[in-house]
Amino acid sequence: MTGPQRVPDAVLARLQALHPKTIDLSLDRIEALLADLGHPERRLPPVIHVAGTNGKGSVVAYLRAMTEAAGLRAHVYTSPHLVRFAERIRVAGRLLDDADLAGLLEECERVNAGRPITFFEITTAAALLAFARQPADVCLLETGLGGRLDATNVVKAPALTALTPIALDHQQFLGGRLEAIAAEKAGILKPGVACVVADQPRKAGRVIELRSLELGVPLLREGRDWFVRAQGDSMVYEGRGVSLSLPTPALPGRHQMRNAALAVACLERLRDVVPVPAAAAALGLRTAAWPARLQRLNDGPLAALLPAGAELWLDGGHNPAAGKALGAFARHWRDAPLHLVVGMMANKDAAGFLAPLLARAAALRAVPVPGHAGAADPAALVAVAQAEGMADAAVAPSVAAALRDLAAAGPARVLICGSLYLAGAVLAENGWTPE
Repeated sequence: MTGPQRVPDAVLARLQALHPKTIDLSLDRIEALLADLGHPERRLPPVIHVAGTNGKGSVVAYLRAMTEAAGLRAHVYTSPHLVRFAERIRVAGRLLDDADLAGLLEECERVNAGRPITFFEITTAAALLAFARQPADVCLLETGLGGRLDATNVVKAPALTALTPIALDHQQFLGGRLEAIAAEKAGILKPGVACVVADQPRKAGRVIELRSLELGVPLLREGRDWFVRAQGDSMVYEGRGVSLSLPTPALPGRHQMRNAALAVACLERLRDVVPVPAAAAALGLRTAAWPARLQRLNDGPLAALLPAGAELWLDGGHNPAAGKALGAFARHWRDAPLHLVVGMMANKDAAGFLAPLLARAAALRAVPVPGHAGAADPAALVAVAQAEGMADAAVAPSVAAALRDLAAAGPARVLICGSLYLAGAVLAENGWTPE
């Protein structure tokens, strides 16, 4: 990665203008573009395709860390980015420099020739083109939204698919019932290709099982084919004929132990294709990084606004399942008050997300999400908090203003949460850059 330059805004703006809708789930447009590009999606190393509601990015982060610890080269495609667009596309272990990335996007723009295509679709095509041109040992693809009609689902013959826990989110696109959302996520299943599945709510699990029977998909399910449990400072993974004592993963929270175990289960299934020794798996779990997932900000301009002895944490979770996971983690925070700084998008279930956290928190400051017209009105978030019994809830004009306000109460733990877009703005303001 070179210098502070960025992919030219003009390139990204042109791509965003090719289709009037930000999200329009379909495969026709990207399949036409990929055909004109020579079908790069057919020239990839073994693909692990990951879908689900929460934990997709974390699972991909563990897979990347473990494979790279084994000396393997990994292509990685994730979304959204936090600070720089380049975060989305990692080619054989490195982020593209901005000149190369701009050239790649412009090539796809030329070949597309002005046809309607969403921003996510054309940038997915660019990632697949980059991956097809550079040798690697494995390709890790995270779905953007859903699965069945997600742009990443153009890969028809992955080596493996994986499903993280499924919950209610993006109902306006995926359906209002858990079964409908599970059916969309299960759309990544391919005939005869094994799928590693996290423990699911009963209704979602039934949908996945029925789809697997239709397609002849071997399912490797948590709680039946593989298990994970905490043991002291370690996690114990048990699979088919294997038992591993591994380090507790680097990312905090019990939910991250399950995400890590799902990644281990994927590599266990692919051990003959993507060989990762136990020592490399252990090293990868210890060193995996995934920003804005219960990330502690120890320094930087925003952290400096809090008094000595305070802690600043950041998480991009934004749905009720994420709120529940954060609330469970916050149960361990008993030695200092918990203060929340919250910004959310208007189409999210604010009450469902906040309820588990408000039960643990002493104060809340609601802030706007910078640069996003679809953000929730901070006053509406304050109203939700007050309806849940939060007495010290107020609007702040910015995260920095919220932190200054909360600092007056003395040392505390402050958790900024509610949106990945907010998390990206916080990381940028605090001086974080991707590596």
